[in-house]
Amino acid sequence: MPLSFQPSPNIARLKESATLAVAAKARALKAQGIPVIDLGAGEPDFDTPAFIRRAAAAAVEAGATRYTNTEGILPLREAIAADANRIEGQSVPVTPAEVVVSNGSKQSLYNACVCCFGPGDEVLIPTPAWTSYFEMVDLARAVAVPVVGDPANSLKVTAAMLAAAATPRTRGLMLNSPSNPTGAVYSREELASILTLAADRGWWVIADEIYRRIAYEGGALSALEIAPTRDNLIVINGVAKAYAMTGWRIGWSIAPPAVSKAMTAFQGHTTSNAAAVSQHAALAALVEREQADAAVSHMVQSFRQRRDAVLAALAPFPSVRHVHPQGAFYLYVNVEGFRGAHDPGAAFAAAVLDEHQVAIVPGNAFGTPGWIRASYATTESIAVEGLTRVARCLTA
Repeated sequence: MPLSFQPSPNIARLKESATLAVAAKARALKAQGIPVIDLGAGEPDFDTPAFIRRAAAAAVEAGATRYTNTEGILPLREAIAADANRIEGQSVPVTPAEVVVSNGSKQSLYNACVCCFGPGDEVLIPTPAWTSYFEMVDLARAVAVPVVGDPANSLKVTAAMLAAAATPRTRGLMLNSPSNPTGAVYSREELASILTLAADRGWWVIADEIYRRIAYEGGALSALEIAPTRDNLIVINGVAKAYAMTGWRIGWSIAPPAVSKAMTAFQGHTTSNAAAVSQHAALAALVEREQADAAVSHMVQSFRQRRDAVLAALAPFPSVRHVHPQGAFYLYVNVEGFRGAHDPGAAFAAAVLDEHQVAIVPGNAFGTPGWIRASYATTESIAVEGLTRVARCLTA
């Protein structure tokens, strides 16, 4: 008799990634000849800068095709530490021993959750939040506690809101600025109050800073320059978004040495090292600063121009409410009450795809079913046309 598969308790509640599902559906429709505008992608549309590609090719020819240390090659960890040490406000320099290189920032986030949280622990998640935070906490057998942000403050949370949601079982919190899905950026004062609360309560802070370099108005601050202590701080970053290197799969964590040692051991039994050639490509992105800064500045300027163009396109639709994006490359739009649906975000996502051929991500993926996320990480004309169709569908 064939064995019937029953998911183990480890994954019984696991949900498919909503963002990946939208991308797959958009690709399938395009393959059928349907001209879909895909605003679901969380991926820069730029090519990886040429100097990084050349460095990768040279590394392959030089023999970068073998296993490396699980935690990454030393030159890359040194470059990550040096890059972190250029952030102002730190009294104690970051060392390579605090750095663990992984197969993308997603793996670094998961490593941190598994190593710091366990059964019975509660983890506060400012909501809306990237969909995988909830699943990672669940996979660590801990309990994700959504803390819904204030719509009047770009859906951001405050220290007081986090404190009100805490219990004696609270073990940590996830922090993301600039935010996916809203594009909101936390101010120095907001971050300082949250980080001080976490330090006082003895909570772990996992700060996802993957979009930190993609900020438009005054920049985005790192927890490294504000936190009163690094003893409870784990900062996650990578090359995917700012350097248009999503497919290279290089992320990293900066954490206290004991945590980094545990994360290295855990990674050693799951994926081991990140791809050697990708590590050398990331090294070029971090050490060739003049070329890298020019490439990043160009991409960020383009994202800002697209953001401004999208906002201008929405101006004739004053009833369309959205979070003003100060960073990342997303627009988070309120669709509450859409056609009386129980889950208005899901209903709107289905309607705008079927009726207007635009793919977006419903807000229930991020913990707020009354909203939807649209990405403007595409050409300006496509982004404007897509968001105009979104507005028309919403106001019809």
